[in-house]
Formats: sequence, structure tokens, C-alpha cells
Amino acid sequence: MRATITSLLMCLVLCFSLTASAQLFTPRGSQMASVMQRVGTTDITITYSRPSVNEREIWGKLVPFGLNNLGFGTSTEAPWRAGANENTTISFTNDVSIGGKTVAAGTYGLHINVKDIENATIILSKDTEAWGSYFYDPAKDALKVDVKLVETPHTELLTYSFDEVSANSAVASLKWEKKAIPFKIEVDVTNIVMDQLRSQLKGQKGFTRQNWEQAANFALNNGGDLDEALAWINGALEGNFFSEKTVNGLATKAQILMKKGDKEGFGTTMDEASTMANANQLNRMGNYMLSIEDHDRALKYYNMNLKSDPKNPTWHNSVAAAYKAKGNTKTAIKHYKKALALKPSERDKTRSEKALKELGAL
Repeated sequence: MRATITSLLMCLVLCFSLTASAQLFTPRGSQMASVMQRVGTTDITITYSRPSVNEREIWGKLVPFGLNNLGFGTSTEAPWRAGANENTTISFTNDVSIGGKTVAAGTYGLHINVKDIENATIILSKDTEAWGSYFYDPAKDALKVDVKLVETPHTELLTYSFDEVSANSAVASLKWEKKAIPFKIEVDVTNIVMDQLRSQLKGQKGFTRQNWEQAANFALNNGGDLDEALAWINGALEGNFFSEKTVNGLATKAQILMKKGDKEGFGTTMDEASTMANANQLNRMGNYMLSIEDHDRALKYYNMNLKSDPKNPTWHNSVAAAYKAKGNTKTAIKHYKKALALKPSERDKTRSEKALKELGAL
């Protein structure tokens, strides 16, 4: 008898366990969704559930204005859950800024206090596990930022999107019914990437020359520390087992020196690069010199090409452009006409004829 009772109890425990843990996976009324946007190297991800309008009055009704007692949970002054079901969440893989306030990397519950038809407050909470806003606790707020609601075409399913994206920011928007709630997320891309580069160059990626060149180029072109950029490119060019002097590496070093105000170092480094450059690289270097009005160096690099290939109409056009920039019209005309006499491509022909017309020689 005792054995029978024990068996029955074990059966009941087993049945209860199966009932509790083996719930079926079935569709929800408000389907879950996720949207991600990368800014620089920072990923911003919003995960939410998508209720539909379904001919309901949304703002001020289904989404009540202000903070409210929802009749469940511990919060007597709860904001809107900014979606359906459990917490809408927003994640950042690096620190960001919203409304001028810093938000540390991590995941946050996203709530919105819709104050009226025009004004709202974005709330990020350190509590990400709650169901909706029923257990909202203002003591766990990580951020509060006031924003405006704006008119938008009808959106049946609640939708988050990133409609404006720049190199350093993204505007996230909640759209539902005929209203949108946008908020701008800013990322300090340069400092974040510079920190990441320093870390990566200490590891396995630091044993490759190209990575040091890439790091130096990023710092050069994105407002990074120029002294650090110069050290990185110098390491790529010489002094390490993987170092190698390349035209691109020397050109990067030259541009860093120029940006630091060392014009003499810039010129010397570009001259060194020219001795290693192929014809196309020399022509691009000459073009760059023309753009910064170093006409003598432009002519020097162009003439290096012309000396090795005197019957190339492109090189004659380039030399002519340098003489034209220097104000030597007579010699410029001579080279433009020489380019035309060498059966140039349509592009070179157009270039020569246009310049000759400008110089009154055609």
C-alpha cells in the first residue's frame, strides 16, 4: 500500500513538472521583432513586440497620456511599455549619448511617457526583465530625455526604424498609427575606434603591416591623435619584422606630417614615395600636388612619367596641366597639342580640347 502511494506521488510530481516546463511554442498576437543599426563600430539594437492599430484609438486611449496605475504589478505610476508583451529593450555595444546625456554600453528597458499628443519622455531603465511597465521603478532609470511626437503616414503595425544615419549618429523612431516618436543616438566614433585600434594592435592583429597602415589612416582621416598615427605608420614602414616601405605607407606618413604642419617632412616623404611609385601612382601624386598648389612637385612627378613614356597622351595632358597652373601658357599649349597628335582616348581628347579652348589656342 505504501509503495502504491509513493508511486502515485511520484507520478503527480512528474506530471506537474512536465506541465510546467513543456509549454507549447505558439504564435503571439503581437509578433516579436528586432532592428539593428551600426554607427561606426557600435551596434544599436531594439527588440520589441508589434501590436497593430486594428481600428483602435491609440494616443490618449490605448496608450494613455502620462504615468498611470495599470492595475497590476508594483508600479502605481507607470509609463507606456513602448510596444507589447515584455520589456521593449534597446542595446548598445559601446557608450552612446542621447539628448546630450551619456548612456553606458549595455541593454536597457525602453519605456515612453507619452505626456500628450505632442510631448513625450524617453525612459531607459536598468531593469530589462520585467513584463511591460507593470513593475516600472523610477529608481532604476538610467536616462530620461524629453522628445516630440511628429506626424507620419499611417503605420498599422508598431514599427521601430532608423531613418536618419550619419557617420556619428542615428535617429531611432517608433512609428504607430499616425505618429512617430524619434530620438537621436550619438556615438563618439573616433574615440571608440581609436581605443579599439590600440587594443587590437597589441594582439595578433598587430603583427601585420597593413593593419598598422589602416590604423594610421583612420586616425589621419577621422580626427584621431596625429602623434599616435605617425607612430603607427612609422612602425609599418620600418623597425619591425613585418615593416615594409610602400608607396601608400609613405603617402600616408606624408599626409600626417602635412596635417601636423611639417611641410618640409611632407615633401621629403612624398619625394621618397615617388621613387617607388608606378605610373598611375605617380600621376595621382601629381594630381594631389596640383590640388594643394605645389606646382613644381606636380610637374616633377608628371615629368617622371613622360620621360619613361614620351608618346603617352595622358602624360602630356598632365604635364600641360602643371604648366597651365604655373602660368606657362606657351608650354602648356605645346603639350596639349602633342597629346592630340598622339591619337588620344576620347577622354584625353576632350581634356586637351577643353584646355586649349580655355587658353585661346583652339
